[in-house]
Amino acid sequence: MKTRILSGLILLPLLAVIYLGDIVLLIACLLLSIVGIREFFRGFNNIGVVPSYCIGYLAAFALYFIAFFELNNFYHLLWFYGVIVLSLLYLFNIDNRQLADAMATITGVFYIVYFSYHLVLIDRTDLNVLLWLVILCSFATDIMAYFTGYVLGKHKLCPKISPKKTIEGAIGGIVGSVVISIVFSYLFAYELLIHCIVIGFVGSIISQLGDLTASIFKRKMGIKDYGSLIPGHGGILDRFDSVLFTAPFVYYYITMVIY
Repeated sequence: MKTRILSGLILLPLLAVIYLGDIVLLIACLLLSIVGIREFFRGFNNIGVVPSYCIGYLAAFALYFIAFFELNNFYHLLWFYGVIVLSLLYLFNIDNRQLADAMATITGVFYIVYFSYHLVLIDRTDLNVLLWLVILCSFATDIMAYFTGYVLGKHKLCPKISPKKTIEGAIGGIVGSVVISIVFSYLFAYELLIHCIVIGFVGSIISQLGDLTASIFKRKMGIKDYGSLIPGHGGILDRFDSVLFTAPFVYYYITMVIY
C-alpha cells in the first residue's frame, strides 16, 4: 500500500501539465500515446499476436501533427481512413500475419491514441476547465474505490475480471468522485455545479468500466501489469486506463449537453 501511495504522489506533478495545457498538454498526450501503444502491443506479443508498432507510432504522430497545426475535420477523417487501410495492408504479408495482428493494431490505435486525444480536444473547448474533472474523477474514483474496498469490501464486483474489486469499493469510488466534483465546482466553476455533479457520477462509472476493460485485456494477454514504469501501479496504461474512457465522455458531454 505504501508503494502505491508514494507512486500516486509522484504523479502529482503531472497536474502541472493540465494547468499549462496547450502545447505542453499536446506533447504529454503524444508521449502517453507512444508509451501506451508500446505497452499495449507488448501485451499482445505475450499471446503470439503481432500488431504493427510502426503503424501505431505513425498514427500517433499523424494525429498530433493534425492537432498541432489545427487542421480541419477533413484531415481527421483522412486519419481514420489511413489507420484502417494501413492496418489491413499489414495483412498482405500473408504468410507471417494473422487477422488478429491487424485487429490488434486497429484496436490499439483507437483505444490508446484516439481516446487519449480527447484530452487535447477538451483543452480546446471554451470549457477547458472541465479537463481537470477527467483527472480528478478518474483518480478520486480509483483512490476511494481502493480504500473503501480495502476497509469495507465484502461483495465481489466482477470476480472473473478483477477479483479484488468489490461492490462497496465501486460505490465508494462513485461517492468520492461526486464529492471531489462538487468541491471542484464550488472552487472553480460554480455556474457548472449540476454538470459537474453529473460528470462526477457518470464519469466515475465510466472510469471503472475503463479500469475493468483494461483488466480484461490483461487477463486475455496473460499479464499482471502492462509494464513496470510506475512502482506500485505498473505501466502507463495501468495508471491511465480509466482516463482513456473518461476523457471522451467528458468531451462529448461538453459538446452535446452543455453547448
